Amino acid sequence: MSTKNILLTGVGGQGTILASKLLTVGLIDAGYDVKMSEVHGMSQREGPVLTHVRFGKKVFSPIVEKRKADVIMGFEELEVLRNLDYLRDDGQGIVIFNRVRVNPMGVQTGQDKYPTNGEELIRARAGKVIALDGQSMARELGNPRVMNIILLGALVKQLGLEEIDWLRVIAENVKEKYVPLNQEALKLGLGLE
Repeated sequence: MSTKNILLTGVGGQGTILASKLLTVGLIDAGYDVKMSEVHGMSQREGPVLTHVRFGKKVFSPIVEKRKADVIMGFEELEVLRNLDYLRDDGQGIVIFNRVRVNPMGVQTGQDKYPTNGEELIRARAGKVIALDGQSMARELGNPRVMNIILLGALVKQLGLEEIDWLRVIAENVKEKYVPLNQEALKLGLGLE
């Protein structure tokens, strides 16, 4: 198996780090060599959060090089656009993203503006796009904070990693009272498309 390169991006409070941790633990449990690196930019104040996850038979570096990401999973549209140059440039890259916009710090301070054609720009660059209203889906489950786990389920499906016991990974890495909700969110994400 060749090394797979995944980039997860969002803003503080969206669960980017938790999704990355669950992905990494599941991949390690399945016997893959996994490297992960995370970058927080004022994550407590809705600043950007970026996580690199690389897995395969043998992985030497935790950093995904630009133009090498097989998948970008984004919890916030502008953060996907900011990191789109990491996506493979052969037309085979996949982008999974949450359509709901959160005003990141740059937008709040007026330094950045949302492009009016964000999804169009993403579709022009990616080979495959899965655009979800993860917030609404999570609200229907009872808690908008599980949007990240719904998208994680969609990512697992796209990578063909359904054989990993993700429900156990969640049970062992999420606070006990939130385990059933997170497991339902993962199942919902796995069933998409």
